Amino acid sequence: MKALHFGAGNIGRGLIGNLLNKTGYRICFVDANQGLIDRINNQQQYVIELLDENHSQETVSSVKGLHTSAHDDIIDAIVEADLITTSVGVNNLKRIAPILSQGLLRRKELTKLPIDVMANENTINASSKLKEEIRKIVSEKEMNELSAGFPNSAIDRLSLSEERVEGDVALVEPYYEWVINRSEMVNPDLPDIEGATYVQTLKPYIERKLFIVNMGHAATAYMANVKGYQTIQQALQDPSLEEFLRASLHESARYFVHTYSMDEQELESFIEKTIARFKNKNISDDIFRVGRAPIRKLGSEERLVKPTVALSNMDLPIKNLTSAIAAAFLFHNPKDEESVALQEYVDEKGIELAITHFTEIKDSKIRTKIKDQYIHLKKERSLKI
Repeated sequence: MKALHFGAGNIGRGLIGNLLNKTGYRICFVDANQGLIDRINNQQQYVIELLDENHSQETVSSVKGLHTSAHDDIIDAIVEADLITTSVGVNNLKRIAPILSQGLLRRKELTKLPIDVMANENTINASSKLKEEIRKIVSEKEMNELSAGFPNSAIDRLSLSEERVEGDVALVEPYYEWVINRSEMVNPDLPDIEGATYVQTLKPYIERKLFIVNMGHAATAYMANVKGYQTIQQALQDPSLEEFLRASLHESARYFVHTYSMDEQELESFIEKTIARFKNKNISDDIFRVGRAPIRKLGSEERLVKPTVALSNMDLPIKNLTSAIAAAFLFHNPKDEESVALQEYVDEKGIELAITHFTEIKDSKIRTKIKDQYIHLKKERSLKI
């Protein structure tokens, strides 16, 4: 079996390529990094290192690479592939759509079997977004004849990189999750990907990652910034901050119990697993990295605000979530454009207008809770300075 994967970065090699290889696929990576492609082709394998106590290593073999400029070879690889996956960043999907559309049209001419194209990006419904980019290029008639499925997925694995003598090494945490919407697949004959979870509806799992994992990570970073910590791991050695994180996660978990009837014990286990991931002493998670782009993370559909509003509408507690939002408004990193813009807006127009402007929260009771928490946290931070 052959898999074609666009994007040989940390997630591409450290999660997607790793699991596809374990399933029995020979993998061809497409990437713009010529040095990385050359190393993959010279070695025909690569190593990933787990961020565990032993720094265990796994070798991914039967791999090759193509540079993004190798147009004809990429078309041939699309034609020969049994599965196509991506991890290029959501903003780059439009860049790979042209060559994908050409390759998929060529498959149609050769009456190849239906193929699934799965975009594994850090956004909701990335495969659907990729499909829409292709739809902009081909005619409606051609789109209907492509014989391609675009199953959406949700991925979760902390993946970093380290430059060593042997080249760029992907460093990954032991935990991972790859959830795939089986109902959107068109080729039922391929074996299930080892380690992946298949579901009939993806939304609860996407939201669970966004409103528990991503929310908890951001909330910890913003509160750590208030308290003067530099890393997530350092911050969570503070019992009060760990308790704040746990309480925030429990508040958000109630959204899933009431919205999707998720099992409370399973959510409890998921929360404790999430906290253990954040506390992993083999990782040094800088709070400026985790908290970057605060304006985006304060958006109405994002990790902090959406569960807060939904829970408030259900008359459920939001004390810790509003504290996390307030802490985000205090996040200041002079090297982060969004952080600088956020602080300038607060300084110029005040916290009340800033809350309304950036979160778009219409409920005045929620906005007041955030403002009160902001004032409290700002005083607490000033006492530490």
